[in-house]
Amino acid sequence: MICPICKKGETSVVDSRPTEDGTSIRRRRLCICGERFTTFERVQFRELTVVKKNGRKSTFDREKLSKSIYIALKKRPIDTDTVEKFITRISRSLEELGQNEIASNTIGTMVMEGLKELDPVAYVRFASVYRNFREEKDFIQFVDKIDVFKKK
Repeated sequence: MICPICKKGETSVVDSRPTEDGTSIRRRRLCICGERFTTFERVQFRELTVVKKNGRKSTFDREKLSKSIYIALKKRPIDTDTVEKFITRISRSLEELGQNEIASNTIGTMVMEGLKELDPVAYVRFASVYRNFREEKDFIQFVDKIDVFKKK
């Protein structure tokens, strides 16, 4: 494993344990430069390909999914462990579809539905990018349609 600090590949595993949900292994590593960092080892059942709206194809990237979810959840009161479980759940759901090619809108819809339950503000943030709101009225119409902000 290459150290993210010094970029050398001389690291050793200091601690190794399964994550809470048992879907991956968390490893604490120590580099010869003295820095410690964490890596995760996950099972990948199949190589997924994402089919974009324009027909272009690219390999599914869990990190890209993770990054977009963390951006939507920025400064929200959701702990990292909950977010990681959410990302793992989406990744597993995609693999369980049994298809090698997945439409990007399928992924977007899964994320939106999950965020709607997890955090309404993150849901709206993600939707504003995913749905590509062009004007303020588009945003207002979207928020008016959803019931997560309506008082009971």
